Amino acid sequence: MTEPFKHKYDSLLAIQDWKQYQALTAGFSTRYGGVSGPPFINFNQGLHVNDREEDVITNRERLAVSAGIPLNRWVIGEQVHSTEVAVVHEEDAGKGAYRQDNAVKGCDGLITNTPGVLLAAFFADCVPLYFHAPKAGWIGIAHAGWKGSVNGMAASMVKAFQAQGIPAQEISAVIGPSISMKHYEVDQRVVDHIEGKHVNKVTEPLHDGKFLLDLRELNRLILLDAGVNEKYIRVTEHCTYEQEDVFFSHRRDYGKTGRMLGFIGFTDGKGDV
Repeated sequence: MTEPFKHKYDSLLAIQDWKQYQALTAGFSTRYGGVSGPPFINFNQGLHVNDREEDVITNRERLAVSAGIPLNRWVIGEQVHSTEVAVVHEEDAGKGAYRQDNAVKGCDGLITNTPGVLLAAFFADCVPLYFHAPKAGWIGIAHAGWKGSVNGMAASMVKAFQAQGIPAQEISAVIGPSISMKHYEVDQRVVDHIEGKHVNKVTEPLHDGKFLLDLRELNRLILLDAGVNEKYIRVTEHCTYEQEDVFFSHRRDYGKTGRMLGFIGFTDGKGDV
């Protein structure tokens, strides 16, 4: 499978082949290219990690230039480890861009067909899920940690597209940089939430009731169950835990670290092809 993310700059990985569609920008920031000090060196995008607010805004403004959509047009969800999806409209532009308290409430997934807004979410090991329905002109992004993954965040996104009249078979999905299976140890409590038919495919028993869990494969299987065509699902090989020179990792850095930003948006036009 071809790696969907390509280095556009040191500060940015882009889903390059989605750029064949009209004015579509989609990518994932790295840890470099910004102004944040330790332990957020140096392109932290999260306001919620006790970094200097002015540094985070500077970093976001730099990323906005690379992404092609200004910061006042970003839309960010609250990210509460739910499976709720919000439909983003023109009047939502700017929510969560400069402040945490006005992010879109109670959701971890965003979809839109509105031109000129950037859907965005924060990551530091959790799974970014990107969606594009080119025929209908809709896009989406979701944040899926272990709770979102086992509870079907990926399926909730597909249902949100279907609610707009878009068949699952018309959706393309990319599973982005996150912690890989060999570095993600969980306990029985987490495994108990995984649907039975998937458990043996995504876990590897260790010792003392511990398991390795493949979050990316779990999300891929859930997308298949939801009706997305297998040939339209691509999975990155980038591991946030292993690639310390590229990514922040909550688990590797014991929680004292920054956040990458996953994003997708139509820079102009109507988003259709």
